[in-house]
Amino acid sequence: MNVLLIGANGQIGKHIIQLAKDEADISLTAMVRKEKQLDELTANGTDAVLANLEGSVADLEKAIDGADTVIFTAGSGGHTGADKTILVDLDGAVKAVEAAENAGVERFIMISAFQAQNREVWAESPIKHYMAAKHYADRFLLDSKLKHTIIRPGRLENEAGTGKIQAGDLKEYGAIAREDVAKTVIASLKNKNTENTSFDIISGEQSIEDAIKNL
Repeated sequence: MNVLLIGANGQIGKHIIQLAKDEADISLTAMVRKEKQLDELTANGTDAVLANLEGSVADLEKAIDGADTVIFTAGSGGHTGADKTILVDLDGAVKAVEAAENAGVERFIMISAFQAQNREVWAESPIKHYMAAKHYADRFLLDSKLKHTIIRPGRLENEAGTGKIQAGDLKEYGAIAREDVAKTVIASLKNKNTENTSFDIISGEQSIEDAIKNL
C-alpha cells in the first residue's frame, strides 16, 4: 500500500510513522508543512513531502500523487482559535478529500472526534466549533467517491497504549491513548472490514484486531 499521511508531525502521526516502519506491505510518505520537519523525517529514513493544508487543492494533489490511501490526522491544535479550526480541521480536510479524488486515491482514513456525527452530543460543548468542523469534514468524505474509514476517538491521552479498545457507535465517553489510535489506523489499513465504516474508539478490553473485525 502506498500511503500518504497528512498531519505527520502531530502526536498520532508520529506514532503512525513508527508503526508503519514495521509493516512490510505499507510504504508511507509523511506530509508536513515546514522544511525543518521535512529534513528531520528524511534524516530518520522516512519519505516525506512538503505541502500545506491552507494551500491550494492543486498543491495537495501533487503531494498525494502516487498514493492509493490517504490518512488524515491533521489538526490546528488546542492553542489556536476557531478561525484556524475552520481553515485546517474543516477546509483543510475538505481540500484533502478533493485532492485525493483528483489524484485517483482509492481510500481515505479520517481521524475525527467522538460522536461527531451526533449534534445532540456536542450541542453544549465548549469546543463545539471543533466538533462542527469534524462533523462537516466527515460528511464531505462520506459524500465523496472514496472508500472511507472514519475513526472517532475519545479523549486523547499520551500514556502508553494497551492495544485494547472498544469500537463502534459508543454512547459513553472515555479516553484512549494516542498510540492506540495509531495502532487502530494501522490495523484498519490492513483490514478491509473497515472500508466504508465509521466508528468511535476508547480504551477497552478487546484487542484492536478483534474490535475492528467485529464492527
